[in-house]
Amino acid sequence: MEQNLLSNIKIVLVEPAGALNLGSTARIMKNMGLSQLVLVNPKCDRLSDEARQMAVHAVDVLENAIIADSLPTALAGCQRAIATTVRSRSVPIKLEPPTVALPWLLAPDLSSALLFGAEERGLSNDELKYAQRFVCIQSNPAYPSLNLAQAVAICAHELYQAWLNGNNASIAEPQTIVSTSINAPIKVLEDYYQDLEAVLLEIGYLYPHTAAVKMEKFRRLYNKANLQSEEVAMLRGILRQIRWASKNQSSLPDN
Repeated sequence: MEQNLLSNIKIVLVEPAGALNLGSTARIMKNMGLSQLVLVNPKCDRLSDEARQMAVHAVDVLENAIIADSLPTALAGCQRAIATTVRSRSVPIKLEPPTVALPWLLAPDLSSALLFGAEERGLSNDELKYAQRFVCIQSNPAYPSLNLAQAVAICAHELYQAWLNGNNASIAEPQTIVSTSINAPIKVLEDYYQDLEAVLLEIGYLYPHTAAVKMEKFRRLYNKANLQSEEVAMLRGILRQIRWASKNQSSLPDN
């Protein structure tokens, strides 16, 4: 492939706590051609002696890592995001193996992210909502939890193999074909979801105690559509008209 699509992918670690894991993550990233490391509220020093020793010749990945104070900040500019998880959720989500889902991140002219949760808890429901697809690394049910650096290593290797085999069947499947259209940035989608929730609460479709679960279902629905920015703009226009009609209902003519 002419373009190194791996350079467009962010490896995002949420609240990493172990310097050894950070160093190991940097090393495997460099082994597999990945360079963008983003740390959300890290609980350890990425430049500590432990991290540097584990990184070996990938200290530059640690030094160039971006520190973000929130997951939305870490995903700024991204159009696609995949989260890793092994936990069952209140709303069923489709869990895919790395070989199937990860090639979707290898798209020209798109910025993508692969999300990993904190070592002791993984990704929360609130953090998972920023992803459009979800990866589960199959492992022994008796002890399914992987070390953070191990999980990054498995996914990074799958990404590298998919990049090497740029024209294989997994990339050519319908859900991973890259067209001339560009996915809406995650920030644009998040703004729409906030607006949608507010309007649905205003008109009584949603209730505060069930809004979170219903909104997760809406996110799953929209994620299947791979919305473009102009489509999100159209949907927000509908919301504006609903809000206007709701406020001016008394003045509307009777049919």
